[in-house]
Amino acid sequence: MLSPYEKILFALLAVFSLYLASVTFRRMIGTIKRGQGRLAWNGLPGRLLTGVKTLAGQNNMIRNRPLVSLAHTGIAWAFILYMAVNLVDVLEGLVTGFVFLEDGTAGQVYRLLVDLLTLAALAGMVALLIRRFIVKSPDLAVAPNVKLHPRATVGIRRDSLIVGLFILGHVGFRFLGASFDIAIHGADPWQPFASLAAGLWTGVEPSLLTFGLHASWWIAIGLVLAFLPWFPYSKHAHLFMGPFNLMTSPERTSPGALDALDFEDETIEQFGAGRITDLDRTHITDAFACIMCNRCQDACPAYATGKELSPAALEVNKRYHLRDHMKNLAKGGEDTEPMLGYAMSESALWACTACGACTEACPVGNEPMFDILAMRRNQVLMESAFPNELKGAFTGIERNGNPWQMAGDRMEWTETLDFKVPTVAEHPDYEVLFWVGCAGAFDPGARDTARAIATVLHRAGVDFAVLGNDESCTGDLARRAGNEYLFSIAAEGNIETLNAAGAGRKKTVTGCPHCLHTLGNEYGALGGRFEVMHHTQLIGELAKAGRLAMPGREDTPTTYHDPCYLGRHGGEYEAPRQALAAARPSLVEMARSRNRSFCCGAGGAQVWKEEEEGREAVSDQRFREARETGADTLAVGCPFCARMMNDANKRAGEPMRVRDIAEIVAESIQDERERTHHDDG
Repeated sequence: MLSPYEKILFALLAVFSLYLASVTFRRMIGTIKRGQGRLAWNGLPGRLLTGVKTLAGQNNMIRNRPLVSLAHTGIAWAFILYMAVNLVDVLEGLVTGFVFLEDGTAGQVYRLLVDLLTLAALAGMVALLIRRFIVKSPDLAVAPNVKLHPRATVGIRRDSLIVGLFILGHVGFRFLGASFDIAIHGADPWQPFASLAAGLWTGVEPSLLTFGLHASWWIAIGLVLAFLPWFPYSKHAHLFMGPFNLMTSPERTSPGALDALDFEDETIEQFGAGRITDLDRTHITDAFACIMCNRCQDACPAYATGKELSPAALEVNKRYHLRDHMKNLAKGGEDTEPMLGYAMSESALWACTACGACTEACPVGNEPMFDILAMRRNQVLMESAFPNELKGAFTGIERNGNPWQMAGDRMEWTETLDFKVPTVAEHPDYEVLFWVGCAGAFDPGARDTARAIATVLHRAGVDFAVLGNDESCTGDLARRAGNEYLFSIAAEGNIETLNAAGAGRKKTVTGCPHCLHTLGNEYGALGGRFEVMHHTQLIGELAKAGRLAMPGREDTPTTYHDPCYLGRHGGEYEAPRQALAAARPSLVEMARSRNRSFCCGAGGAQVWKEEEEGREAVSDQRFREARETGADTLAVGCPFCARMMNDANKRAGEPMRVRDIAEIVAESIQDERERTHHDDG
């Protein structure tokens, strides 16, 4: 219980702390509001529940780095509880006779939880400080070739030390005070660890114990008052900004779906993100929510292969830039410094494969990929600065409707088939539209896959048709490369064609996950709403319905590479495996599969340009994983994955057979036909 003078002192300190905290928090809010658009508040009750679940459940952090995540979870849970503990301690210090839940089961459970989580916080914090400052875990480092704010390396360590000492001091002195209280009033079985510590004070004068209890209260609460104004500037802001970020994130048709730009609005002067205030508000919030844990960096294929890109460094650089300019930005001042410079290098910008691994790995909902694509839009649309190799692909889409710049017949791939593939013009009453894609029409390897898909559909009796020469590039590569204007032209043309073909009332199947994602998840924002399936999804349905007879070959060990735009962006992991199971090759999973799958290196328009400088090609690292399974066959479900894995296979001396799942299924169907024919003979 505080004396009257102490109560006055506490009140003055609390008012001063809260005033300074309100200033810094207002600056944070004002800085976020300088971004574009609005944070999403629709469906607020559900969003609040998301925030609470994220805070309590730590957003499944434990799936990566389990021991580190366990330590962090203990600290986080303790701090959630300590929001109530600190309020109780203040009330007990200020209000005469106030004791929170002194008697009964509720009080016992409260004291036990505080005792256990206090120990968890102390142990967890010690473990994390040892990891950072003694073990110096490489997980927390950034490669020397990655652009990092000049103060970040020292600043992050200093920030971590300050936060660590604050937690140890605040929680530690509160624990110490509890032990003094027990030493004065007697052991409490519901505070086992504090009671154990109280044994250290056996024989100590009661007056000294009372002084220790008093001093511990002041130090524990005083540290909170001292820390509050610094909260928005510290990495510890992620404690509340992480849940807030997830609560206010926009609803997307898929994790990788981009917002369309309005080129008809003459009031818009900026397309893409040249400066940090050009980013959406949610992506400015990302910088404040960042834990600086480098989980996104661990997942990034560009970083893993020695490129200059680190999504973690991008968020850190944004955070430091905001810290440097927070006061000015919050007051409405202009930010004149281009992001391409302090946030990342030009090579890093064009190294991103847009695979979405960074967003999948982030426990607080950060989306570095979207920042990169927004910066690419600025470079292409505002600066006309992009890799020279992309010019040919852009020209090809604009003039010929495909990035290969091919002016040939899109139906040539059908010429070697023993059945006719009808076009929509020839067969307007089709049931399923087969979207062949530019790769299926023009790339020699992908043509084999297109023929395999058509063969499977034909053998299963599916009534399908293709658009033929009316089909055109979806614009995926243009959009991922930042050429949003070219994408919008391609999309509008395709939407008109698809609507005229009646695709809005039918199912569309495609062998290309990039086409799948663009047609199904991104055209909707432009008015084109189509039900699009991946070919493995349809094959699985056909096999389940008994329309495909496949004996399979059980002695063919096969591993499967999850395409990023089918898996992480599309959420489909089971259908390809079910299609493979129908053909019955023995499936051996790679070390990284499903949502942890490693990119092939083709996405983000990479397949149309030279790979940025690094230690090795992304495809070589992924192919090495495939070889390590011991499988003979590498199954893929994307023409670009097939191209990258085939190139890596050739560089490795062709130790594996790279086949699309459709080809494996088609081969199995052919085996069955030959066996049946032999039996009939």
